Amino acid sequence: MTVSTLVFDPYDYAFQDDPYPTYRRLRDEAPVFHAPADDIWVISRHEDVFDVLRNDEVFSNRMGVSLDASAWNPEAHRVMSFLGLDGAEQSRIRKLVSAAFTPRRVRELTPQVQALAERYLARTLAASDEDGEADWIADFAGLLPMDVISEMMGVPAADRDEVRRLADLVVHREDGVRDVPQAGMEASFELFGYYGEMVAQRRRTPTEDLTSALIAAELDGDRLTDGEIMAFLFLMVVAGNETTTKLLGNALFHLAANPAQKAQVLADGALVPSWIEETLRHDTSSQMLARYVTEDVEVGGVLVPGGSKALVLLGSANRDERVFTDPTTYDIHRDRSELSQILSFGTGRHFCLGANLARLEARVVLEELVRRVADFEVHADRAVRVHSTSVRGFASLPVTFEERGA
Repeated sequence: MTVSTLVFDPYDYAFQDDPYPTYRRLRDEAPVFHAPADDIWVISRHEDVFDVLRNDEVFSNRMGVSLDASAWNPEAHRVMSFLGLDGAEQSRIRKLVSAAFTPRRVRELTPQVQALAERYLARTLAASDEDGEADWIADFAGLLPMDVISEMMGVPAADRDEVRRLADLVVHREDGVRDVPQAGMEASFELFGYYGEMVAQRRRTPTEDLTSALIAAELDGDRLTDGEIMAFLFLMVVAGNETTTKLLGNALFHLAANPAQKAQVLADGALVPSWIEETLRHDTSSQMLARYVTEDVEVGGVLVPGGSKALVLLGSANRDERVFTDPTTYDIHRDRSELSQILSFGTGRHFCLGANLARLEARVVLEELVRRVADFEVHADRAVRVHSTSVRGFASLPVTFEERGA
């Protein structure tokens, strides 16, 4: 038996369709692996990923977190806010943003999320009833997270389809193109222009939305600049919107592939939180993050040189056999002590600020689904995946729903 040479190519569509066999080989054969094509050091085991994420002095965010060459530069924070900063600079912006983006503001969104879930689900179920199926992404999961974030920011309903279209272009990667495609770059410029106008408008006429709260946020006389506010809004719409859309798609896809567990969830809404956490572990929306290595450092017995680019594989860490029992199995009854170790939202200083919002949206949506739906079938053979180096999920997911009492 010939064992193929280990190759890591995150831009390869075949890899994006199913990265997990490659992750397994990396963990077993080369947990710290140098991929020469992109000159990156790929870190795949849970222990090492955890340690790297906690050590932001050596594994810095100052060049950004993207694999793409054009996004890898010292000005990354101008686009990705505090995700592209370290130390005191990162703490300053994160604290100011947190003064506006509070846990209370997130909790207070619950009635809006509930109303949106009810409205879009009614429409989705009607489409399924009429046409025999609905597209869970186009009809629901691609709409609700953007609406929630847009409501919070103060983006008018009339503009949301266009903002969503631009955000999709920012994360899409074209086959054979090892960077942000031209359309993605243009979409980024358009989004920044849009948010610039929105910030200027709020400065003239403050409202009750998050954008106005970011303008008003103040700590010891320090305030966010317009550019810093625009970068955070951009981060929210790209990272917050896309990852939650993918979480909702992945949740239905994987539960449908396990009919016994699906029946249990549909019979008991109390299982929804476990359904969400196991989805986050089994097939997380955010698969990988880049880090700039500031000095020579040993990881897992391998010397990673200073000045290089490291890539931590969140998706691989969440499937590490050293931490998770039978990790390739999707199990909504997985022990909570294991689920507490997932790295889907990172860890340490850069733990995802939007984790509470993502979990809130998923819980409200999936609890409403369980209330309304007696059964559903995902047509996996016609599902269309998003092609992205960092985000994993579906562009289209045909589903047939059976309503309760129907």
